[in-house]
Amino acid sequence: MRSADRNGPPISVVGRVSAVLSALEAAPGPLGISELAAATGLAKGTVHRLVAQLVEERILKRTEGSRLDLGVRLFELGSRVTLPRTLTDVARPLMDDLHRATDRQVHLAALDGVDVVYIAIVHGGLPLSSTIGGRLPAHATGVGKAMLAYSPRSVVKERIEAGLPAMTPRTIVTPGGLARDLQNIRSVGTSYDHEESHPGISCVAAPVFGADKRIRAAISVTGHTQRMDLDRLGVAVRTAAFTISRLLRDAGL
Repeated sequence: MRSADRNGPPISVVGRVSAVLSALEAAPGPLGISELAAATGLAKGTVHRLVAQLVEERILKRTEGSRLDLGVRLFELGSRVTLPRTLTDVARPLMDDLHRATDRQVHLAALDGVDVVYIAIVHGGLPLSSTIGGRLPAHATGVGKAMLAYSPRSVVKERIEAGLPAMTPRTIVTPGGLARDLQNIRSVGTSYDHEESHPGISCVAAPVFGADKRIRAAISVTGHTQRMDLDRLGVAVRTAAFTISRLLRDAGL
């Protein structure tokens, strides 16, 4: 339901939330409270209250400078969040090519807070807990470490403060160990999971960057450890990640 003026701001709670989400979907990047108020026609106080609740539910997320953007929770719930959908559209052909070239399972993941959320998978018959929309702690996965390595220090600190639980006996569980691994990832551009998230399973991952040169996602190839030539597969994964990053850049994403 809208106000008597059909061009006025929505007056129902659902209408106000929809207006905020639509404004963020249409925007070229994150918005501040004042910009959201201007875009929706809502009062700044109303927007501030709505945003606080939506951030708490992870429907929205705060970016640098306390600006607002769509949250990955929307994708987890099955709705069509612009960023994951567009990212998947760009990455899927490269993921299919990578799967055919390596005969391994391919993952595409984004970082939500301090966890990995899987947004696309080309399955390879592995006994893994990763599913589309599924979550794992970032420090215990190849894709997660690839993203942490290129994230602000505050994100890494938040992951450490949230704990570094052991998924397997090989999971990195100390801040110093994680810091050393992330430094190595930055030096080679490749992340490895040596049976850190699943026993007997290893992976190699590489970061994907958006048009703003910030970390956007990570792509990985995963398989049984004895069948993983990580050096050879790393070249293929880095090439795919570089190509996806270039396509995102060219599309202004």
